[in-house]
This record gives sequence, C-alpha cells and structure tokens, in this order.
Amino acid sequence: MNETLRDAVLERLRRVIDPETGADVIRMRLIEDLTVDEAGVARYRFRPSSPLCPIAIPLAFAIYNAVSEVEGIAGQEVEVVDYIGAEELNELLREAERARKEKESPKHE
Repeated sequence: MNETLRDAVLERLRRVIDPETGADVIRMRLIEDLTVDEAGVARYRFRPSSPLCPIAIPLAFAIYNAVSEVEGIAGQEVEVVDYIGAEELNELLREAERARKEKESPKHE
C-alpha cells in the first residue's frame, strides 16, 4: 500500500464537509477501509450517516471529486454501503470513473 498517497487522500477528505453537521467526512467516519495501491488506485467504502441520508448523492460525488484531485491518484473503486439507494449510487460512481478514465486516456485517431 502507498501510505504517502493514502495520507494525502485523507488530508484532502478532511476538507469535505457534511453540510448538515458541519463536520468533515473523516471525523464523521463516513469513509471506511481506505487503501491506495502502488498504481495509485484508491479503494474505500462510503457509509452515509443514515440509510435515508438526504445528501448521500451530492456528498458521494464531493468525496469522489476530492479524491480525484489528489496528485498521484490514478483511479478509484468506491462502494457505497448501508444506503437505500446504494446500488444506483454505486453505478453512478462507476460511470463517473469510466468517464474520467476515457477523458484522461490519449485519443487514437
């Protein structure tokens, strides 16, 4: 595991604030099992504060975007758990990751 990159991700996530509580997502323990491998792929689970969390979708994307901003992160594997719309939200995040990779990959013409 790349501890330096993992620490950078944690530091960036401390600036993602839950607007309902005013606390960051790390302090609220909404991020679980964060790892970053040597290739720069971050893997983690996002557990919203409740199964019916009204801000789970925007918060999930704020987290995803924050991790994407960390220099050295090559990709993400996010799993949303314990949320009523987890299956749909997981698919949206996978689509966002596919789109990011397509945008970053060199075009072959």
